Amino acid sequence: MARLSFREQVLRVREDAIVESVHRLLADTGFDPMTVDEVAADVGIAKASLYKHFPSKEALAAAAMVRLLQRTLAVVDEQAARADASALQRLDAVTRWALEVQVAGDMPTLPSQNSSLRAELMAHKAYLELLLQVSERLGEWIVQAQADGDIDPRLPPEVVLYTIFARACDPVPAF
Repeated sequence: MARLSFREQVLRVREDAIVESVHRLLADTGFDPMTVDEVAADVGIAKASLYKHFPSKEALAAAAMVRLLQRTLAVVDEQAARADASALQRLDAVTRWALEVQVAGDMPTLPSQNSSLRAELMAHKAYLELLLQVSERLGEWIVQAQADGDIDPRLPPEVVLYTIFARACDPVPAF
């Protein structure tokens, strides 16, 4: 692997700081109230510098969601490695983790209705790939749990999957 130049290392560290700030602000205030000015101030850089890394508020949110999906996939992989766990236990562990992240105030909240953000996410290759990986793995566990008799097989697996995703994004547990 090629070694990064000092400048590239600085840019990467700055980008990481920006994404962490966006993640924190999305968890604290949500997408709509968050501003690019607020992100730049939180990181301690000029707004123009921020735009060198991310062209829009929507791109900032997408980067934060990619980071969250990377964390989620790591939890899913950890559960997949548990040979002693049933599919239902794996689903339970992932859902529990998501709720704990939510209750800790570390789950970004995105609006359900924002066409520019939705368009950004749907065009973001890394986001879509990670979402698909997480969805496929959970979907496999749902089908297995149904075959094991732990989840009602009359429920479409997509309904169960969307319910898990909805729980992970539900702001009510924090109250």
